[in-house]
Amino acid sequence: MSKITYLSVKETAKRWHMSERSVRNYCLQGRIVGALFEGKTWNIPSNAEKPHRKIRHTAKQDTLLSFLKREKETGLKGGIYHKIQIDLTYNSNHIEGSKLTHDQTRFIFETKTLGVTNKVVKVDDIIETVNHFHCIDVIIEGAHTKLSESSIKQLHYILKSGTTDGQKPWFKVGDYKMLKNEVGGEATTKPADVAAEMKSLLMEYNAKSEITLDDILDFHVRFEAIHPFQGGNGRIGRLILFKECLKHTIVPFIITEELKLYYYRGIKNWKNERGFLRDTCLTAQDVMKQWLDYFGIVYS
Repeated sequence: MSKITYLSVKETAKRWHMSERSVRNYCLQGRIVGALFEGKTWNIPSNAEKPHRKIRHTAKQDTLLSFLKREKETGLKGGIYHKIQIDLTYNSNHIEGSKLTHDQTRFIFETKTLGVTNKVVKVDDIIETVNHFHCIDVIIEGAHTKLSESSIKQLHYILKSGTTDGQKPWFKVGDYKMLKNEVGGEATTKPADVAAEMKSLLMEYNAKSEITLDDILDFHVRFEAIHPFQGGNGRIGRLILFKECLKHTIVPFIITEELKLYYYRGIKNWKNERGFLRDTCLTAQDVMKQWLDYFGIVYS
């Protein structure tokens, strides 16, 4: 059997007579068979076929995802995309110890500045906030793609790029952990076993013919139990939650500071009592539904 050779995005774009951006989008959407995301670049099989352009339909239902994509492209301020970027980033970072306020998070998103502050601010908090905005854009653009190891590693690479963690020799940005870690005082999967357990988890999840909210929550709990990365697992896990809800037309939700302890309790007790986590997420979902009602966005 001949060895597979790979081309860069630039080489593929030249071969297919299209822009490099279009090639990257095809990779992100999972439309190029065998494309691999390694480090910060895409490697594309030299024998890969150019994807056919999708036919654009003029009569689209204005779902949350269509709103997010449109507002992202137009740069609209004050819409649902604007609100989700700020609230999801602020709350998910805050759960993990970020000291940035909601207003500071909003200033960074809107003006690329921190605003007036009389307190010391960690550079990492700012960098990870900007990176988290980018992660949200990635899950919006790739909402309909199948979850994969490469797409999950890509989110981690984006989130942790440029941070002090990334300067540590034992912290692998965009790749699985090298050292043992724990979550909530509980042991997690050993580094040597992470790749196999992630493959097994993804294979089982992607094999389901229909995905429910419970399926997404179960994936989240098992992902956090594996704790595949040295750090950033909570934020990556919640980004995946949001993405999968968008993909399967389930109203997504944001875990706030007020719900944090209930959220942790739900994860810890999931195996024996699913109602704790489910009810917490449904409570968060009710808040999102109020936003959707306000912006006139349909949901089921």
